[in-house]
Parts: sequence; structure tokens; C-alpha cells
Amino acid sequence: MFPNFAALLVFSVLCLLSLVTSGSGSSSSSSDTLNDGRRNITDGQTLVSAGGTFTLGFFSPGTPSLRYLGIWFSASTDAVVWLANRDSPLNDTAGVLTVNAATGILLLLDGSGRTAWSSSNTTTTNGNNSSSSSAAAVQAQLLESGNLVLVRGTGGSDVLWQSFDHPSNTLIAGMRLGVNPQTGAEWALTSWKYPTDPSTGDCRRAMDTRGLPDCVSWRGGAKKYRTGPWNGLYFSGVPEMASYSDMFTNEVVVRPDEVAYVFDVKPSSASKPPFSRLVLGEAGVLQRLVWDPASKVWNVFAQAPRDVCDEYGRCGKFGLCDVNTPSTLFCGCVAGFGPVDAAQWAIREASGGCRRNVPLDCRAGGGTTDGFKAVRGVKLPDTDNTTVDMAATVGDCRARCLANCSCVAFAAADISGGGEGSGCVMWVGDIVDVRYVDKGQDLYVRLAKSELAVNENRRGMLKILLPVTACLLVLACIFLVWICKFRGMRSRDIQKKAILSASTELGDENIELPFFSFRDIVTATEDFSNDNMLGQGGFGKVYKGMLEDDKEVAIKRLSKNSGQGAEEFRNEVVLIAKLQHRNLVRLLGYCIHGDERLLIYEYLPNKSLDVFIFGLK
Repeated sequence: MFPNFAALLVFSVLCLLSLVTSGSGSSSSSSDTLNDGRRNITDGQTLVSAGGTFTLGFFSPGTPSLRYLGIWFSASTDAVVWLANRDSPLNDTAGVLTVNAATGILLLLDGSGRTAWSSSNTTTTNGNNSSSSSAAAVQAQLLESGNLVLVRGTGGSDVLWQSFDHPSNTLIAGMRLGVNPQTGAEWALTSWKYPTDPSTGDCRRAMDTRGLPDCVSWRGGAKKYRTGPWNGLYFSGVPEMASYSDMFTNEVVVRPDEVAYVFDVKPSSASKPPFSRLVLGEAGVLQRLVWDPASKVWNVFAQAPRDVCDEYGRCGKFGLCDVNTPSTLFCGCVAGFGPVDAAQWAIREASGGCRRNVPLDCRAGGGTTDGFKAVRGVKLPDTDNTTVDMAATVGDCRARCLANCSCVAFAAADISGGGEGSGCVMWVGDIVDVRYVDKGQDLYVRLAKSELAVNENRRGMLKILLPVTACLLVLACIFLVWICKFRGMRSRDIQKKAILSASTELGDENIELPFFSFRDIVTATEDFSNDNMLGQGGFGKVYKGMLEDDKEVAIKRLSKNSGQGAEEFRNEVVLIAKLQHRNLVRLLGYCIHGDERLLIYEYLPNKSLDVFIFGLK
């Protein structure tokens, strides 16, 4: 009974102080600090950072009766970036946040005076217990960065605790995602359980430092996605990070007490930088969101995983995923390897991975005939089973891998200096989670000599076959063009000779008369349209036509019933061709197509002579 009475007494005093401080006007509710002048905030009151970017207060994301203490972007109240009591919500609006005068720590108390959350539950930033500090000199402040800090002294230089060390599901500029190798402390993201329930969910985003630094998403105890190792410029599976350099800076800090990823946002103009946040969703999808102040919405700038090949280990050990392949399997094997179970691959199940076609040659004395095949443009494999030496050269790396019978692949650890890179990362055992990416890195896979010879022979054959094939195709095209041209010329000669050669008197005459194709005639007359017919008689019909050069012609189509045979048609062609005169209609050409016989004359738009002689209309 006595402890409960003491707690109620403390709570009553705190509430009284709250009433006193809240009566000082609106300035107290908009302050960014809890100190001697203002030791607590109650539900309905807030702390606002000096520049107004962030707000700390109580809110309900789902059930109104459940209250949480959190920090959010002031411009977007639903963009919560940190939570204090995510797994212990308050059941009413009687909660209060205070700096405890006796211990110098932050306390969140419920309506009964019980502690719902405390900053003493976590390790302090400088490794010291905050209770050892002077209570009167401790204050809490919400910084413009969105970081809630508990500091000793008026200058605020001695940080005892900060919210940035305890992320929820969101990473903002200046926060860290990583570990402290010395203490084991970790800065990781954990998803909400549901969109309206901020309690700890199943998904987690953390830094894996067992090889090269690599950001990994987990669901329960299973890896779901990884960015690929940091290569000095970007995570090897996310090379597009380099193209974001005009908006964001990305850095992986490696120190004895910290291995962490940090990003910052660059100003786009003289104004302050745009708001951005990385949010781990309930299903494990990580999204980079950027605030658009004009439309007041968060735009999805990027997200991961992006596609099926981002699924961790989709193609199994020594598998290689390619999202651009026409196959719905998306999986293949690294050169020198084949599927472990071809039947499984046939039913689109490739998680069993691949195995070597030929065993490696590694002798007891250290000799070997093995070599390396470069796999270009990939996300480097999981580095859990690797050896890393940042001081080695790529040449050193190759030699060391050959000398180690367990080494199956190597790559440059850092490509920030250009060229082939520097540093050495060597894989021992299997390699897993490799995929093609634009502007990816080179991975050198160890193969037996015979496999390398096969690849070299194939490359040599391709070097010979490709140019030979190209030459043959060019020659074939030239031959086809020549054949078509020759046949066309011969067809015209045959048709022309068929008309003229039978005439013993005129067949040997040198008559230059063009031959028109039937297709051109059909086009010119719009398929012998009645609208284009100029007249008809016992010989057949005459049509008006328009040739490709916009020249108008009159086309005489001889009727099959006219009684005019090949000899008569031949005589007419030769005779009219010989009788060309300025007062006679000029014959421009002829056409024979099957049973069709046509004569092409110049078109006279001024009607016929009988109209002018007899005044006919």
C-alpha cells in the first residue's frame, strides 16, 4: 500500500506542476525543451523543434482510447518517426512526460502514476548511467533534426540519452542503421504490427557486419532481402544510389565503435532540404518517401525489394537471377555450374541451386590448374562466409583465393577509387543471392581448367563465327537484290518482245516505249473505278488515271470481247508509236497482264474534236 501511496503523491505533485506550467501561456506548449522551468507535458501539449519541423506529443494512430507518445513531421501528422511506448500504450489521456528530478531521466507516467516508459530502460549514449548526473542540470530537448535528447548542463554538450539511438520503423536524415562492435548495441528498424497498431511487428531492418557492411531485411528469423555489400560508393545491389547524389548523401561509417549507414538530404535551392524518410512497412517493404509541399503528399522515391530477383536466395547456391530473361523462372546458373535438380527447375522451383560441372583441382602442395571466370554486372553474394582485407589489391586477392582450396570466388571490396577497385573479399563455401543489376560489380568465380577451356573455345568460335555469319548475310542480301532486279528486267524484256517481235515489218524497229506494271495501272485508276471512266466503245473502256509523278493519263482497257487479239494489239502499239505527232494523242506506254491488255495515252482535258465541230455537249 505504501509504495502505491507514494506513487500517487508523486503523480499529484507532477500534475500540480503541470497545471502551473501550463498556465504560463501558449509559449510553454510550443517550447522545444523540458527543464527546471517546465518539467512535463500532458496529453494535448507538445514540444516543437526550434525550426518547427518536428513535433512531440500524444497521439492515437488507431483506437482513440490508446495513446502513444511520439515524434512526427509537423507538416504531416501521420508521418510518425519515433515512438516511446509502442508496446505499452496508455489507456486514457491522463499520461504525462516528465524529467524526473530525483534521477535525471525521462519518464512517461499513466493516469495511475505508473511508469509506461523510461529512458533508463536503454543504454545511455556515453555509456554512463544518467542517474549519476545532477538532476537540476538535466534537460530534454527536441532538436530540429527530429532527435529528442536528454543532456546535462546548459550547453547541452553532454548527451545522456537520445531517441536516434532507439529507432522504430523509420529512419530520417542523421539517424544511424548499424551496430556498435564494442558494446553490441544495435540501431535497427522494426515494422509496425498493423498500419493502425505501432506495436513491434514481424519485420526488421538491420546492418549485417559479418563480412562487408550489408543492410538486410528480416521477417521473423528468415532473411527476405539484402542490398548487397557496401563498395565505397553504394550498396552493390542498389547502384542507382549513385544517381541520387543530387538529392541525398549516402555514407557507411566504419569505426571501432560504430559500423552504420547514414543518409542526409541536400537542399535543392536556398530553402531548407526537402523532408525524406525511410519506412519499413508491415510486410517488410522498405520505401524512401519524399515530401511534396505543394501537393502535401509523400511520394515514393524508391522501394526495396523491387522485383522477384530481390527475393533472398531465389535461385539457390551458385544461382544467378536475371529479371530481364524471357523465362518465367528468372534463374540460371553461374558459368561452369548446372541445376542440382533439373526436374525441380522444370516446374519453376530453383531454390535448390546449382552445382559444379567439373570438380576443382586443388592439390596438397598448394598447386592448382584452376582459374577464374568473370561474372559481369551483378549484386555481390551474401558476405557472411567471407574473408575481407581492405589493404589488399585485387591481384593479391586472386592469388590468395587460388592458394586457398576453400575459396570459390573473389571481388574488389571498394570501387570508389575507379579502375578494377581495391581491397579483397573472398567467398568460402557457397555463394548465394546473386543477380544481374545495371552498373553492377564484377565477381570472379573459380572454375576448373577444363571449364575455362570450354569457355575460351566458345569465345574463340564466336569470334570467328560472328563475322563470317555477318559476311554471308550481306552477300545473301546482295544476291537476292540482284536476282530480283534481274528477273524484273528480264520480265519486261520478255513481255516487250512478246508484243513486238512477231511483226516482221516493224518488230526489228528500235521503238522505245515504256512498259507499265498492272499494279501501277490499278492504283492510278483506283481499281478501274466507274468515277474515273471517260468513255467506252466496242474496243473496251477508257479510264482517267493519276500516275505516281502526279501525271494525268488516259488508260484504254481493251475488252476481252472486242475481237482484238495479240496481233491486232501489237500492230496498234507499233503503229501509234511510229505515228507520234503533235496533233495526235501521244501513246505513253502499254501493259500486258494475263488476259489484260492496256494502252496508256496522254490525257487531253479539252474534250474531243466532235464537241468543237458539232457543238455537242
